[in-house]
Amino acid sequence: MGVVVGLLLGAGLACVWWSFWADPPRPGGRVTAWQQRTQDTLIQAGMVGATPRGLVLTSVATALVVLVLALAVTRTAAIAVCFAAFGAAGPWALVRGRARRRLARLRALWPEVVDHLGSGIRAGLSLPEAVAQIGERGPLELRVPFLAFAEDYRATGRFGESLDALKARLADPVADRIVEALRLTRDVGGTDLGRLLRTLSTFLREDLRTRGELEARQSWTVYAARLAVAAPWIVLALLATRPEAARAYDTVAGFVVLVAGGACTVVAYAVMLRVARLPEDPRVLR
Repeated sequence: MGVVVGLLLGAGLACVWWSFWADPPRPGGRVTAWQQRTQDTLIQAGMVGATPRGLVLTSVATALVVLVLALAVTRTAAIAVCFAAFGAAGPWALVRGRARRRLARLRALWPEVVDHLGSGIRAGLSLPEAVAQIGERGPLELRVPFLAFAEDYRATGRFGESLDALKARLADPVADRIVEALRLTRDVGGTDLGRLLRTLSTFLREDLRTRGELEARQSWTVYAARLAVAAPWIVLALLATRPEAARAYDTVAGFVVLVAGGACTVVAYAVMLRVARLPEDPRVLR
């Protein structure tokens, strides 16, 4: 019995001594730039619970499934590998497309959010209350992160940390500018917040109108380019259902043709995206 009591006492003293020292940094705790960008894209796509590692595993699993199905249908390894590569890129393209569409929807809602903030401040609400009331009266698609901000602020009472958590949940460059303007006003003070919000609302509406006109003019060009990129591979998929056509690619020359075609497709699609891409606001105010 005395031995057990001694062991428990020693363990307790060891825990007390250990609590006075900070945990050493973990080697795997560093977040790379790629992980940060991918996590932002997942949040922008509305996939809050997803992680970059999960996206990579999903791409690998999709590639394996496509590889097995293509081998079963075509009996040609070269064609199966090509379609497996496209299958691996599928989840990434889906996430990026969904993030781009959601950001476009949110871009149309941010002027309304700024107007709500201005109305709340003119009504005499404090800055945290004006931000929290967006979770109840703001646009439906943005209520959840602002409700979480209200819960964080009620739990901690720390406005700066609650704003940081809000920025992480939104992962939006427009939200970063709004949040930093609110933080600066809270820290420095001043009476120009209303004018600042009105100017920001006007700027966001002008940017939305200009971007909408440009996207309407170039949308048909982008869709035509995507169809031109996909058409050869659709034809290849149809030809691969015939055994004699599939066997033509089951040689070294056929594999070289597929690799060259795939490289041309990737380069052409990347150039198309580069030419047709509109300026995007980077997250410089993380």
